[in-house]
Amino acid sequence: MSSSPLSIRKLTKVFEPGTVNEKLALDHLDLEVPAGQFITVLGSNGSGKTTLFNTILGRLFPDSGQIFLGDEDITRQKDYKRAFNIGCLYQNPLRGTAPNMTIEENLALAYTRKASRSFFAVNRKDHEYFRELLSELDMGLENRMKTKMGLLSGGQRQAASLLMSTIAQPKLLLLDEHTAALDPGAAEKVMAVTEKIVARDRITTLMITHDMDYALSVGDRTIMLDSGRIVLDLKGEERKAMTSGKLAELFYTKQRPRR
Repeated sequence: MSSSPLSIRKLTKVFEPGTVNEKLALDHLDLEVPAGQFITVLGSNGSGKTTLFNTILGRLFPDSGQIFLGDEDITRQKDYKRAFNIGCLYQNPLRGTAPNMTIEENLALAYTRKASRSFFAVNRKDHEYFRELLSELDMGLENRMKTKMGLLSGGQRQAASLLMSTIAQPKLLLLDEHTAALDPGAAEKVMAVTEKIVARDRITTLMITHDMDYALSVGDRTIMLDSGRIVLDLKGEERKAMTSGKLAELFYTKQRPRR
């Protein structure tokens, strides 16, 4: 399965409309992501980042607008159907894995999205494939395939979760602050593995981060959201010339007045 372009057109989502708590989360948001591009996503709390991810994943349906993954309109597609084509990794290393299953069993469960939609059975070829993938993490996990996921450290579990999110070669990968809960050393290792896998498989990727250095050094492009719209889009030479200090300054000055 090859990566696909992502096209988001005039996406709008309002929570609790017509009440005193009405919140415009996405405001006619437009975003075009070419196949294989890696975008880092910035934005303050309430800027629309999580709502954007949830509408892409199908956990929320927008009030208006469209989402295309490749040529397919997935705007109203059920979330479980999108899961065959979209991988996702979260901030919490405990989320998205089965702690009482082994590393190998978790990988096998994720691998069925590509190999089969039925329950899994690990054969010798799969076992060697999982071992090879785990060895690339450089964390010694290839020798602990029978270890339960719940016994791993946060960094180890997040690295294994990254493999689970990409083992079926998704068309799109969403990373929701997936290194934020890790210590600096583990975060660097997981980020390095992330870049390696995304580049190798050319996976179209969106990564939410609050780290200004990661926002500029990881991937190909940086966007900033505020009040449900993209207020900054950095790429090419403009992105290369940007510093984390200047980006932090823009983070505060680019905010739109609240209505």
